[in-house]
Amino acid sequence: MLKSLRPLVFFPTFLILVGALVFSLVDLDAFIGYTKSLNGVILSNFSWLFSLGSFYLLVLIALTYFSKLGNIRIGGDHSTPRISKPRWFMIVLCTTLAVGVLFWTTAEPIYHLHSPPASFGIEAGSADAALFAFSAMFLHWGPTPYAIYAVPALIFALAFYNLKMPFSITSAMRPVLGKYVTGKMADVIDALALYSLVVGMASSLGTGALTLLGGVSQFIPMERNALTLGIFISLIVATFVISAASGLTKGIARLSATNFWMLIALFIFVFLCGPTVYILAIGVEGVGAYLQDFFRLSLFTGQAASDPWPQYWSVFYWAVWFAWAPITAMFLGKIARGYTVREFIQVNVVYPSLFILLWVSVFAGTAVYMDLHTDGSLYAVLNEGGIEQLLYHIFGELPLGGLTSFFLVMIAFISYVTAADSSTDAIGDLCTKDFKSDSDEGAALPIKVLWGVIIGLVAWIMVSTVGVDGVKQLSNLGGLPATIIILVCSLTLIHWLRNPEKLQQKPD
Repeated sequence: MLKSLRPLVFFPTFLILVGALVFSLVDLDAFIGYTKSLNGVILSNFSWLFSLGSFYLLVLIALTYFSKLGNIRIGGDHSTPRISKPRWFMIVLCTTLAVGVLFWTTAEPIYHLHSPPASFGIEAGSADAALFAFSAMFLHWGPTPYAIYAVPALIFALAFYNLKMPFSITSAMRPVLGKYVTGKMADVIDALALYSLVVGMASSLGTGALTLLGGVSQFIPMERNALTLGIFISLIVATFVISAASGLTKGIARLSATNFWMLIALFIFVFLCGPTVYILAIGVEGVGAYLQDFFRLSLFTGQAASDPWPQYWSVFYWAVWFAWAPITAMFLGKIARGYTVREFIQVNVVYPSLFILLWVSVFAGTAVYMDLHTDGSLYAVLNEGGIEQLLYHIFGELPLGGLTSFFLVMIAFISYVTAADSSTDAIGDLCTKDFKSDSDEGAALPIKVLWGVIIGLVAWIMVSTVGVDGVKQLSNLGGLPATIIILVCSLTLIHWLRNPEKLQQKPD
């Protein structure tokens, strides 16, 4: 395994994680204080970059869709798809949504309903606050975050397959920067991207374990401690490592299909058993509010009125999406062979955004309706029990509460595993020397297993000692370098838009 390892990619991230763990065990308060302070500095001083960068990527992917570049086939004119289009869409959707789509699409609108931006002059709990909640939800989960993933993913796919460049995020930069991003510099950039994703996965894994523990404890009394957390984390890690190890067309594709159809079943149940008429009406009205508020919310930094809301929400979201984007983009690019650029944008931006529009309308609509008609009871549950308890509370108010809550635990488990196995797959390929488009997928298997174990250990130790908030602070620190990486990559897409023929030439 060591012979196939890229040491300058693997070891820096590994040593940083070990150092963070040791720091947290030696002086927990100092660790939390330091990461919180540094995270605050980044969000405060670079909120403009996160907001402008995310808006710019959405505009760029829209221009690409209608350009001549849209007709180019990833992998060349005669390339064939690795997977069918329905499976491709399922994998993209489940990889990018993860477990957050279940819990945050009910919890987040309640926060916005009761705590809208102070500078907007919206009365908490009012009809205007409800519409604002939908505007914010469509912004945070719709086309903008998918554009953050799609731009680097598309560039990487074209560089990897059409120009036969290495499996490295720097391949998306080389058509513009050339020799300046090769050799050790390429390793450093890949190491930064690796750090951003690994800590983000550890944070998400910790949250997922807490969520599953909270759900299972409704049926079997379980105390939250290091042992029970370790059991759930081990189960999740073992499952996503096995799935990633089994390859794209077996484990990842099958798990994504299972996850997708379970989400559809849950969607139909809530739509039919929830406030259906309200969902339809508020969904349509919410889209109108989103379109009306789009530019203001997309570029809202809170600077003019010293409003902290964007840093708590939009800017924070952009930092997290950017942190995950470089390596997630490499996986999304890897599975896109055989399709045109226009089809890529449809499957990676248009269709997921439409799915989210419907999903948010149903789940956020149900949550907002319940809260408004019960004098803010959901807001009270949210403050007392957290986001995971809120979702189970909502399902408890719907028919077949016990059965659906059990089903919800299963979906939460599969949703996290589906997202994690694709990331682990990309991590293994990134850390492997000379991984090419026609490389054997099993070549990176030991590295995938090793990273799965490392991510599990980080999540377990951090959640058991620091708590998930500490891991999230560490994760968000990767948002700034990842943003810079992606914005530099975007220069390549602009270069190709102006000179599509460059895709036929292999750079020096």
